[in-house]
Amino acid sequence: MPRVSNKANKKNYVYGLDIGTRSVVGTVGYKDRERFVVVAQEIKEHESRAMLDGQIHDIESVSETIREVTLALIERIDTPLTQVCIAAAGRMLRTVTVHADLELDDERSVVEEDIHLLDSYGVEKAYETFLEEQSDADEVKYYCVGYSIMKYYLNDYPITNLENHKARKISCDMIATFLPDDVVDGLYKAVEMAGLEVANLTLEPIAAIELAIPEQFRMLNIALIDVGAGTSDISITKDGSIIAYGMLPVAGDCLTEDIARHCLVDFNTAESIKRAIEDHSEVEYKDIMGLTQKISRKDVLKACEEHLESMAAQVSDKIRELNGDKPVSAVFVVGGGGKIASYTDRVAKHLDIPKERCALRGEEVMGNIDFQQKNAEKSSLMVTPIGICLNYYEQSNNFIFVTFNEARVKVYDNNHLAVVDAALGAEFSNEDLFPKRGRSLEFILNGEKKVILGKRGESSVITVNGKPADITTPIHKNDVISVIPGTAGEEGSQIVGRLPELRGDIHVKYEDQILTLPKLAMANGELVTSGYEIKQQDRIDILNYYTVSQILEFMDIPKEYVSYIAVNHENSDMDGKVYDNFTLSFTLGDTTQINADSQKSFE
Repeated sequence: MPRVSNKANKKNYVYGLDIGTRSVVGTVGYKDRERFVVVAQEIKEHESRAMLDGQIHDIESVSETIREVTLALIERIDTPLTQVCIAAAGRMLRTVTVHADLELDDERSVVEEDIHLLDSYGVEKAYETFLEEQSDADEVKYYCVGYSIMKYYLNDYPITNLENHKARKISCDMIATFLPDDVVDGLYKAVEMAGLEVANLTLEPIAAIELAIPEQFRMLNIALIDVGAGTSDISITKDGSIIAYGMLPVAGDCLTEDIARHCLVDFNTAESIKRAIEDHSEVEYKDIMGLTQKISRKDVLKACEEHLESMAAQVSDKIRELNGDKPVSAVFVVGGGGKIASYTDRVAKHLDIPKERCALRGEEVMGNIDFQQKNAEKSSLMVTPIGICLNYYEQSNNFIFVTFNEARVKVYDNNHLAVVDAALGAEFSNEDLFPKRGRSLEFILNGEKKVILGKRGESSVITVNGKPADITTPIHKNDVISVIPGTAGEEGSQIVGRLPELRGDIHVKYEDQILTLPKLAMANGELVTSGYEIKQQDRIDILNYYTVSQILEFMDIPKEYVSYIAVNHENSDMDGKVYDNFTLSFTLGDTTQINADSQKSFE
């Protein structure tokens, strides 16, 4: 293959690797405004079945295949390749969709820190939900390898961008994706052993959708099926965003195994037969006995019938499940495993949509792709490899290592990593990143619940590489991050005398004078002074009346000297209630004795 001469753009080359179950596909290209130029491609099949169902089983063997693809591309483009973009297969992909809310202290403008906090709450909630739903979460270490915001909300109304808008509450709908650590580590190890460094990691369904369903089509309810050798990865779009990801561990290899059993051949020969019937009505081959045989396309499809039908049924059921138990409007199929005849028709039949709306996509979706290499592959097999390169420009995703409070932490780089992301990776409590309010005081006042907020404490003290920072400070690989947790403020407190409801007096008419009486308060049924400090769950009642007995006590008149009582000119007793502006009358006994008792008390 001749070398490609493109000196002006060599420094902008992006190298993408699709490490598949059957083969490794390498693509080198660069972005030229709105177009992507593919400079070179290289495809090499694994020598053995080093990968099964999208999972690396023989790291050394896969690494050797990667090395051979890389060397071939280096020779062709006459440029060293040291960094590579890769995609993880969805064999063990887990997704969680959550809704997260963040209440602000008061109505104010939303700042970047608020959005970071909302996103981190969403990821934390997704991880908690994931742990509750996954039975193997304790046995297998999972990482959140990325999340997509489906919608933001401002005071419960959908909005595209929250920043700078005034709000009391901000919210989001988020889809978070999780993969086992060994899936990611296996990919990284194979790439590193081939002498490369991972520049970007994405998920295969995300990479495929990057090219197959452009942004302007995502308003439509479309499913994308990336049918590989070991897995069928599914993405679904609707209302302008990706709403779901899914995976099934059934794909092209199960059909190859059917052919191998039917024709009595090894796996590689069966794979050759499967590919040959795409362009030929009859294929010649040698079986394990060394005998030359022929088989028609019709007979090959008949041998695969059961699994082919099962694949179509399973993927259709999965699409319905991910799409709210409803069929999508259209289906795009990419990947080598979906090229076999009748697959798309079967999927359309199971989804009950017109067969014209389920189609294999290859060159049709490459309108913005230019190929410099002669006889370049432009089939559905190349959608994901090119999508891996394109995803690099959308967001540079990669795992990096940082030191967080003296612990080594692996963090998924989503191209805008900040201290808050490292804190999540270290399972550092979100609450410790921010000043915490002291415990709120909750009590019942006149039958209604009241809350006195605690005071804010001190903010966390954050440094990155020894320099002052905050939760939005960008971080990079090998950064050293220190976070001293924020402190809690004083608990909420209140004394009865400061309650607004205690303001004002009660006025009572007695003879020719007006008695001015301060309002009384009761705590849990007992009279208390204005200096009483309210306790958690106290029941406070502010009385808007006095009893006759309480007024006599206020006037220092012993009750035993009172012989007749009237409230508002009606007979009453010591327990009679006297409200504001009521009239109180009573008759006293021997006033001489009263005065004598008072004098004696005074002495």
